[in-house]
Amino acid sequence: MDVRHEGCVLLFMALVSLCAAQPSTVFPDGSLERDFQTWLAFVHATSDPSSFGQSLQLSDTSENKDGSSGIVPDVLGKLKHKIANAEKNKRLIVVAQDGSGDFRTITEALLAVPMKNKNRTIIYIKSGIYSEKIEIPKTKPFITLLGDGENQTIITGNATAGDLVHQFPFDTSLRTYHSATVGVNSNYFIAKNIRFENTAPAPNPGEIGKQAVAFRISGDSAAIYNCSFYGAQDTLYDHSGRHYFKNCYIQGSIDFIFGYARSLYKNSQLHSIANGIGSITAQKRNDTILNSGFSFVNCSVTGSGNLYLGRAWGDRSRVVYAFTYMDNIILPEGWFNWGDPSRNKYAVFYAQYKCGGPGANTDSRVAWARELTPKEAKPFLSIAFINAKNWLQEL
Repeated sequence: MDVRHEGCVLLFMALVSLCAAQPSTVFPDGSLERDFQTWLAFVHATSDPSSFGQSLQLSDTSENKDGSSGIVPDVLGKLKHKIANAEKNKRLIVVAQDGSGDFRTITEALLAVPMKNKNRTIIYIKSGIYSEKIEIPKTKPFITLLGDGENQTIITGNATAGDLVHQFPFDTSLRTYHSATVGVNSNYFIAKNIRFENTAPAPNPGEIGKQAVAFRISGDSAAIYNCSFYGAQDTLYDHSGRHYFKNCYIQGSIDFIFGYARSLYKNSQLHSIANGIGSITAQKRNDTILNSGFSFVNCSVTGSGNLYLGRAWGDRSRVVYAFTYMDNIILPEGWFNWGDPSRNKYAVFYAQYKCGGPGANTDSRVAWARELTPKEAKPFLSIAFINAKNWLQEL
């Protein structure tokens, strides 16, 4: 990772802008979170092109804070006007390399999306290997990339942080942030059934500039389903915002899930290709008031090498594994403080809860690792971790 893009992570800006008429005190009662939650349930259920024109009725039987039932008889009625219109007035763009769609490349399809996009735009990418470097700008929210399957629709690249690019009058390195095969800067992004990869070779120990990101997500309110991410060092840059990953496959060797974001990973496989020492996460939380971190629930850790569950890239790094199977590739100590002993106690938050497998034994973990109680684990186990407790139906 490089530090050029460190700074304040504004996790709630998108929702604040959508609810500007509301007083700032809406945060304590959770109203903004409920809007975001309702949105995610809606778009997950309606991102199939065949659902165009259909109305959606969802029920959330969880209990509201006022003790009333959480039944949602009309999802659109719970959304802010701007989001409701975006999801109701969807547009479909088809990408097919054989010319049978609207465009042959993903780049062309994205160019056809207007700036300050106001409608959910589903870019259906038919089967094929797309050798493109994609960056979705912040000014194009409500984008869905929908593929035919993670082994059918493949977006591939091989850029590394050390690649040189010409910026007049000098050549400069690309840096980690811009090495991504696909980079997403916009809010309300969805991806389903796609393989994202960076085929740059795994670096040798000590090599500089070999970070190679397959996918970077920097926007808020993102949902990613049934996708795979292939790379080596720094595969998935979970940069900033709130994100939900479900049924995904993530492969790498060193820090292959890293960033500042607050993300929940469910039912996903974390697969190592490390030849020696490697690590799964490098989470960048630097302050206890920053509500970020990674939570892995019902996941599995497999592959090769000798892995740390996480390295403390940030002073207050936070990572939790719950109900997760760990193969015998996890180092007994489990966690690494990035060479800074000050992060050991009362600083980083590294924990397990009811994990299994030969790598899950906590007897030899570092002294500052935690084994959570049910009460301590509860905030990390559900969509409440990304402020989605009352709005996201697990589909």
